Amino acid sequence: MKWWSLKRGLLVGRFQPPHVGHLSAIKSILGECDELIIVVGSAQYSYTFKNPFTAGERIEMIRLMLQEEGIPLEKIMIIPIPDIGEHSLWVSKVRTFVPRFDIVYSNNPLVQRLFTDAGYQVKPIELYRREEVVGTLIRKKMVEDGDWREHVPRIVVKYVESIGGVERIKQICRTDYPERNITTTRCQSFEDPLEL
Repeated sequence: MKWWSLKRGLLVGRFQPPHVGHLSAIKSILGECDELIIVVGSAQYSYTFKNPFTAGERIEMIRLMLQEEGIPLEKIMIIPIPDIGEHSLWVSKVRTFVPRFDIVYSNNPLVQRLFTDAGYQVKPIELYRREEVVGTLIRKKMVEDGDWREHVPRIVVKYVESIGGVERIKQICRTDYPERNITTTRCQSFEDPLEL
């Protein structure tokens, strides 16, 4: 197949961390597209509750997850893109960072609106157990010693543990007052509630 005839999808996410919902979406999209561009959004952020992992760590976790699942990496491009603070200009920024794409996959209302207004076809993703498989809840379980591992591919669990990721999130959420417990409430109060 010639490169110009390939159908190429675009998936935007923060992947904090990559979880089984992301994996399900990627598999579904690859059932419709020849190639997939995975945009690692908010690439400039790390070491916060909302964005605990660096862009480089997220890219490694995504690659490991795909390899473990037997998804050919030659069908995937993973590209980190920073936020720019002006929504109306963001799609233009994305276009300068990524190769040509035909369709955007997203359930985020802002992402859907921005790409639709820019003339792209946008398709929602079938959500996988969304009530429990969402990055914010997984990170909250990490802080509260809950069972976060069941929502994350085995290789990603190993990676997070190898870099001390859970301890990192807990320390970020710790207060200066030892009599207070670690809570996610304090961590989330300063962050944007929008989850990509």
